[in-house]
Amino acid sequence: MRLELFDFSQEVNYKTEILSGLTVALALVPEAVAFAMIAGLSPLTGLYAAFVMGLVTSIFGGRPGMISGATGAVAVVIASLAVSHGVEYIFATVVLAGIIQVLAGVLKLGKLMRLVPQPAIYGFVNGLAIIIFMSQLAQFKTPEGEWLTGSTLHVLLGLVLITMVIIWGLPKLTKLIPSSLVAILVVFALVVAFGINTRTVGDIASINGTFPPFHIPAVPFNFETLALIFPYAAIMAGVGLIESLLTLNVIDQITETRGKGNREAIAQGSANILSGFFSGMGGCAMIGQSLINISSGARARLSGIVAAIMLLVFIMFGSGLIEQLPMAALTGVMIMVSIGTFEWASLKTFRRMPTSDIIVMVAVTLITVFLHNLALAVIIGIIISALVFAWDNAKRIRARRRIDEDGVKHYEMYGPLFFGSVAVFNDKFDVLNDPDEIIIDFKESRVVDMSAIEALNKITDRYHKVGKKVHLKHLSPDCKHLLKRAEEIIDVNVLEDPNYKVMVDEIPDSVG
Repeated sequence: MRLELFDFSQEVNYKTEILSGLTVALALVPEAVAFAMIAGLSPLTGLYAAFVMGLVTSIFGGRPGMISGATGAVAVVIASLAVSHGVEYIFATVVLAGIIQVLAGVLKLGKLMRLVPQPAIYGFVNGLAIIIFMSQLAQFKTPEGEWLTGSTLHVLLGLVLITMVIIWGLPKLTKLIPSSLVAILVVFALVVAFGINTRTVGDIASINGTFPPFHIPAVPFNFETLALIFPYAAIMAGVGLIESLLTLNVIDQITETRGKGNREAIAQGSANILSGFFSGMGGCAMIGQSLINISSGARARLSGIVAAIMLLVFIMFGSGLIEQLPMAALTGVMIMVSIGTFEWASLKTFRRMPTSDIIVMVAVTLITVFLHNLALAVIIGIIISALVFAWDNAKRIRARRRIDEDGVKHYEMYGPLFFGSVAVFNDKFDVLNDPDEIIIDFKESRVVDMSAIEALNKITDRYHKVGKKVHLKHLSPDCKHLLKRAEEIIDVNVLEDPNYKVMVDEIPDSVG
């Protein structure tokens, strides 16, 4: 696989890529630690996962500029397994999830993302934006869960606002240096220079560690273990792929380029396999860090590689310095990410979008926010959209009726014949009052599924019982193939497609 540092025919801006990668690495630290703690694991487990996931996907992934690491979506999935069976089972689960993801990429299942409707993508993005914002509220609380008050709160709010103002205002002056990095460094300098007492990264957890240690998960290699971890692995693989491919789609829209979904699936799976063997909790694409990277001007693979390597440098050599970074600066960065992530334009479409699309968008957003189950949210969005589509198409089947000079009645069908339109289709025919011979013309229609075949079987059988003959005309080749295959399980009464002369006598068209 060729390493593409020069992606999409654009020359790499090395300064931008390196500075952006450094910014992302700083933002990865508290996120990785927090997500590991959500899963009930050691902070280093999250940091090791962020390093392995970030490095592998940056080199081999299908979307240059996209950042992967330990994520909350994965942490929620494996949390109960970590509590009940321990970290070794987590490592085994991550390896198995990676294998499933690689298989999905090899089988080219990335194309299934085409089934995700735009309202579901809006809901996904908005839901994650809200989650990112809500996760920052923990910084405004004491370890006991009480809201901060007094000077402590005021200092924190001031530092957060300074961070946000710099991120908002600096790009209006210059884009030579990522505004997020400048904001972090400025707030850090203020805290050190004035001796401001505020919470730091070190107050959350120590990030001091070594190179990720390699070891094979210490679990029994038997069917019982497989039966235990497979459900978690399957959900983790599905959630990871959905979040990664949706993030890829969002970055595609921002950069007006096109990533490779199947390649990303293989890279994500390979990264998770290595993460499981190198003491990591696994993960997937991170929309927050990806947007930090893209908004800083990064477009190539180099920024992600730098972010991963710098994260490892922080762990092995720079933990003392990184642990002094004020959480207020990182909180301000992530709040600005949440503001930039939210699809504000979607709010303006409420009065213009169909009601069904609004329902999908709101449902996906709420499920993402309150259940933290991205896979369920997207699947429900797809199901609602599919049902609405089926309902709308079920009402579109029509029949134009006419009688030719030979007294043969024609039913010219329009619209798809499938499970949703069968009832309307059956109501179009007047079996008792029709002439002895009729033609059902499918030139502008299609037979889609088994319900449609059964409907054809029943309508021809109804005409047959009263001694009348039915011809099926202009069936497409795939429809004929479908009917032919169905003969083994359904008695298809008539299957003819005769060549008729031009019909001249017509009764007035009626569309029922």
